[in-house]
Amino acid sequence: MKADEHEPMLKLHNLSKAYRTAEVETTALESIDIEIKRGEFVAIMGPSGCGKSTLLNILGMLDTPTSGEYRFMGKDVARKNESQLSSLRKHNIGFIFQSFNLIDELSVEENIELALLYHNISPAVRRERVSAVMDKVGIAHRAKHMPAQLSGGQQQRVAVARAVVGNQAMILADEPTGNLDSAHGQEVMEMLQTLNEEGATIVMVTHSPSHADYALRTINLFDGRVVAQNIRAAV
Repeated sequence: MKADEHEPMLKLHNLSKAYRTAEVETTALESIDIEIKRGEFVAIMGPSGCGKSTLLNILGMLDTPTSGEYRFMGKDVARKNESQLSSLRKHNIGFIFQSFNLIDELSVEENIELALLYHNISPAVRRERVSAVMDKVGIAHRAKHMPAQLSGGQQQRVAVARAVVGNQAMILADEPTGNLDSAHGQEVMEMLQTLNEEGATIVMVTHSPSHADYALRTINLFDGRVVAQNIRAAV
């Protein structure tokens, strides 16, 4: 294993997020200290409203902290402008959402290829990558189908393929099994576990203790604070 693989993928120090209106200030995250290493699979858990999605949005550079430090791959993210954040996000982070977020008017392969359009690679290389990742997640036989012609589990496979086709350094998954039945949910979790075993860094928000068990470490939030971190025992 290379030495730099032991360095943190990301590090949050004393990070807080507050939302302000004219009448009230609401603290979503308070004094968060988290370090995630390259190649980890981390589950974030906690009751509704505890700050899980806010934390994931900050990790994905879709939102910015009010105070504190966020370093991603050694870069001070908290002080970058939107253009710099967008570039970091596009080239380093893949997203998987509970609602799949596929474009209805595009086929399976077109939805996946969309993630590569902002990368400086040729159409031929894009097609090769899309074909390879469809094989990887077991959706190649549906390449020409539209999202409405797929089951929920198949749609989430497309979403996973889209998240990883650009060889992003980190995958952020927000309740990736929330709209799936138990069998399809397990399939998606096994797929994420395989991606992690192949080297992907994965951070997942989930309400499911059984799905959190797929992760190597669980971070529990309550009222915007980290209240516990647990490492899964080796089996």
